[in-house]
Amino acid sequence: MSKTYSLLLLFLIVHLPNAAFSQRYGTALGLRFGNSQLNRTVGLTMQQRVFEHVTLEGIIQSDFDRNTYFSLLAQKHKPIISKRFNYYLGGGIGLGNEESFVKNPGTKEIIHTYGNATVGVDLVAGIELTVANAVIAVDYKPNINISGREEFYRGQVGISARAVLVKSKEQKRRQKERQKAKKSSRNPPKKPFSGLFKKN
Repeated sequence: MSKTYSLLLLFLIVHLPNAAFSQRYGTALGLRFGNSQLNRTVGLTMQQRVFEHVTLEGIIQSDFDRNTYFSLLAQKHKPIISKRFNYYLGGGIGLGNEESFVKNPGTKEIIHTYGNATVGVDLVAGIELTVANAVIAVDYKPNINISGREEFYRGQVGISARAVLVKSKEQKRRQKERQKAKKSSRNPPKKPFSGLFKKN
């Protein structure tokens, strides 16, 4: 699996100068494939741009067996070569239903439990490329457990492919329209002074 990620990263770097870039995204939705020492997961990922270089990402993923996990992450983006190819760093909260492994040093046994409600802190570091109406990303997402399982730390490598639902320019246009409508509702147009003397 790690070989696949390496090949994808190499492909992006080699083909970057010739890529036909089009739009940055405002809203993007797609699939995320995760790989860790414990399991492999498939999930949905949605990114929403909230500020100029900041997005919120929601991820729900599962191995369809003993682990299902939800993450909400705030991410700061920085361009590498252009605004369509950037790296990002971020963090947020994670909630899950996971398996746990408890080691007993006395008996040298490992007690395996599942169905544990977990709460943790998720961090993320990744790179992403926006080409046409698609966003391809590779990331590393470590999780620090607060409660619910024995292991304090788990790490996961992920690859995401998202379709752009709302382009950046479209999102900015909608925001300006909402601001304009709000401003006009607060300040209705004033009638000219001469209008006061007109008969109804």
